[in-house]
Amino acid sequence: MRFIAGPRQAGKTTTARQFLSSVSSSTLYYNWDNRAIRDAYIKNNHFFSGDIYNCPPTPEGKRWLCMDEIHKYPDWKNILKDFFDSFQEELLFIVTGSARLDMMRKSGDSLAGRYLHFRLNPIVLSELCGLPNAIPPVQATEWIKERLDTPIYNTAEMHSLLRYSGFPEPLFNSSDRFHNRWKSTYLETLIREDLREITQIKTLEKTAVLMQLLPERIGSPLSINSLTGDLNCSFATVANYLSALELGYLIFRIPPYSNKIARSIKKEKKVYFYDWTRTESEGAQFENYVAMELKSRLDLWQDGGYGIFELYFVRDRDGRESDFLVVKDSRPWLLMEVKLKRSSIAYQHKKHSQVLGDIPFIQIVHEENIAEKCGANAYQMSASRIF
Repeated sequence: MRFIAGPRQAGKTTTARQFLSSVSSSTLYYNWDNRAIRDAYIKNNHFFSGDIYNCPPTPEGKRWLCMDEIHKYPDWKNILKDFFDSFQEELLFIVTGSARLDMMRKSGDSLAGRYLHFRLNPIVLSELCGLPNAIPPVQATEWIKERLDTPIYNTAEMHSLLRYSGFPEPLFNSSDRFHNRWKSTYLETLIREDLREITQIKTLEKTAVLMQLLPERIGSPLSINSLTGDLNCSFATVANYLSALELGYLIFRIPPYSNKIARSIKKEKKVYFYDWTRTESEGAQFENYVAMELKSRLDLWQDGGYGIFELYFVRDRDGRESDFLVVKDSRPWLLMEVKLKRSSIAYQHKKHSQVLGDIPFIQIVHEENIAEKCGANAYQMSASRIF
């Protein structure tokens, strides 16, 4: 089975239905939010069996079928186990969902060995421009050189993403009024419905307050102690709130990288939003956007089986920081800094690059028409080109 998890309204259902249509299996889509589907299951546990052979098989002799939102149904894991064990010779399964589906993956259960997990993030620049998904090169310098040799700046598309987010509804509607209304409704629905379902938190109102406090902290190590006073809660309670927001795909956190970095910080993570338009600060929004671009690309590479890719930042106790570090298979691979404008490369980035094994460094800037080499193993490039 292929499990597809990700933020609410990121396009999981649309993607699944488009794929089923492409393999002539549109009728094998079942949304468990639909009462008729749940009633059909109660009457016949294998209610879909009569639809299977109305669709053409793949070259391997199987059909694709999608169970959408089945994770909201009681005992859904055992139901899926029964479906898979009974029809694995006839069917290939797609299962879509969000937080609860991801919880199951992390906790482990009887479905182990029966599925592959994939993450679907909001739309990023290469997807919006219709570019093919790049296979990660062995060395990061190969990826950088490829972008240097491709002098294309997708400026208009990146402007749309920064303005309306990567969520399909506001992005393709391209209306400020619609986007403002969507942001408010999205947050309200997710906190009141999704988080209430998947957590034991009773005072969900404080998670909404926390969401208002986080935008001004984007790009800086997040001190949970500093939030305890603002929320009038204990350290453990605030930590639980942050975990709930992370589980609900509202935020994601990046840890510091401490190996080989003298006097590095080791505990405080940086926080970013899946919807980078949650902040009004141009600098913080752009850094958040870059973080999401990197996360999406690394998730894609890892889910595709190209290696274990992890995203960190580098910072010592004197405040010398490099915004992002990509680690591939436990080894530093690429170091990055984010700036709004072209500028000289600060000494600490070159130092961090050397200490981490002479890995390449790239300064990603919002400013257009920037693509240059800045010394040995150091580069500067516009985001609309690198991504």
